[in-house]
Amino acid sequence: MLRETVATARLSLTPLSAADADEMVSVLAARELYTYIGGEPPSREELRARYERQAAGGPADGSQEWHNWIVRRAEDSVAVGTVQATVVDGGRVADVAWVVGAPFQGQGYAVEAAAGMVAWLRDHGVAEVRAHIHPEHAASARVAERIGLVATGEVDDEGERVWRTVGVERMETNR
Repeated sequence: MLRETVATARLSLTPLSAADADEMVSVLAARELYTYIGGEPPSREELRARYERQAAGGPADGSQEWHNWIVRRAEDSVAVGTVQATVVDGGRVADVAWVVGAPFQGQGYAVEAAAGMVAWLRDHGVAEVRAHIHPEHAASARVAERIGLVATGEVDDEGERVWRTVGVERMETNR
């Protein structure tokens, strides 16, 4: 798969680079962002190192493809968050995640960005999309539901509930 910019009505998903750490460190600085995903706000250096690894696109063995985007408002290019997809199973399955900085939450950015990413994944041959969401993270559960994912009875090793697509038909109606 290619590293492409994805455009939605109000947002631009731009492939991340190490240089994005300078801007993203403040977007990801609120401690409440880590309540359900664990960890703590990264330093600029930690974020730069993480972005360098992620920009590589995946492990050398080719078992995964990593797609990471900075979510920017189209009107002013201000970064508001990130979306990511780890594509496995020969390009047929993607595990997705999203985070929107605290000052930008409640404006529909997570749903719009995640839906844009899922549409891009579909256009590039991904048949199944999954998200792993903490059972108490109601906001992420709403995002998953709005982009066409359904909660399953599965719980992963971290105690998160697995959400997944139920079929192409449902995804198509949410574009």
